[in-house]
Amino acid sequence: MSTMALAAVMIATVSCKDGNKKEATTPVSTEMHQKTMDDKEDMAMGKSQDAKAEAILKDYFSLKDALVNDDNSLAKELGNMLAQSLKSFDASSYSDNEQNELKDIIEDATEHAEHIGESDINHQREHFKTLSKDMTDIVAITGTSMTIYEQFCPMYDKGTAWLSASKEIMNPYYGSQMLTCGKVQKEIN
Repeated sequence: MSTMALAAVMIATVSCKDGNKKEATTPVSTEMHQKTMDDKEDMAMGKSQDAKAEAILKDYFSLKDALVNDDNSLAKELGNMLAQSLKSFDASSYSDNEQNELKDIIEDATEHAEHIGESDINHQREHFKTLSKDMTDIVAITGTSMTIYEQFCPMYDKGTAWLSASKEIMNPYYGSQMLTCGKVQKEIN
């Protein structure tokens, strides 16, 4: 039994190591919103930056860091904080179409942030996956003054992306188990 477990860990490590090789990056499709990030970036060009959108991103990055550090209780606290930031977002300065889209995205993101606020770490990471897709969609509409990186782990749930303020890979899905598993897929802004 322990030999099988050791073999599984070695396979996962080798697979993750292969994911770090220099390869052409491929776009990640979003589950709920089928437009690609590139399509939405055009909508965000020239738009004045919204301080509440930046606050949401900063809360998201803090939550990501708590998951990187395997800190369940801090992730719960930060999930609730992010939910409040999302609820207070004012989309009135955006077009009607963008407002409708932001409303749907923020509603979904808030639900996932609230679940993170009441879950064990494994369940938090499951919700963080969809929350990360929602954050990518929010940034595509609101834009950002920060340089952020879309990063990708080939191992978690058949491949999963997240956003980071740092180019350095710090995997929120595996934390200390496989901290550097992943690669930068795209630089945003």
